[in-house]
Amino acid sequence: MTVTGGSDQIKCPDGIRDDHAAPRRGLYRHANPFSILVLGALMIAALTGLFGGDKTSTLTAVSPAATLTVDTPRTMRSGLFFETRIAVEAREALSDAVIALPPALWRDQTINTIVPAAESEAFKDGRFRFHYGALAAGDRLEIKIDGQINPPLTIGAEGEVALYDGERPVVSIPLTIRVLP
Repeated sequence: MTVTGGSDQIKCPDGIRDDHAAPRRGLYRHANPFSILVLGALMIAALTGLFGGDKTSTLTAVSPAATLTVDTPRTMRSGLFFETRIAVEAREALSDAVIALPPALWRDQTINTIVPAAESEAFKDGRFRFHYGALAAGDRLEIKIDGQINPPLTIGAEGEVALYDGERPVVSIPLTIRVLP
């Protein structure tokens, strides 16, 4: 096909017909409204946090000895950097505040930083244990953990964030994290 306009002739690629160059009429002369509706729906869903990256949620558990609070995103995307904050408020004296986490909670994640660093770290009874030492009644311990979701983690992770006083369980919070591709 050859398109002419004035003294110029333009040769079009194979498969282009005259009706392709003709002005469109009616409802579909511009973008298809269905595609705009689909794009708008996806943008609204993303803004609500449906696809991950929403606000962190705070979980709290209280026992006579201490209050444990975990603040972390519950829905994340693969490759996302995230921050988890764990707070312990001692309601009575703790001889050794220990945060215990199962490996399943951190499987296929890279933990970049834990601040403050624990006095000692160990693996015992199927849990990572971070020993922070003694806390007097009324003392508060805040821990910040920075990590990243690795690509193999596609469904999620679950486990329990637990507080121990040495070997004695004090309080725990079950935690489920959903990971989207």
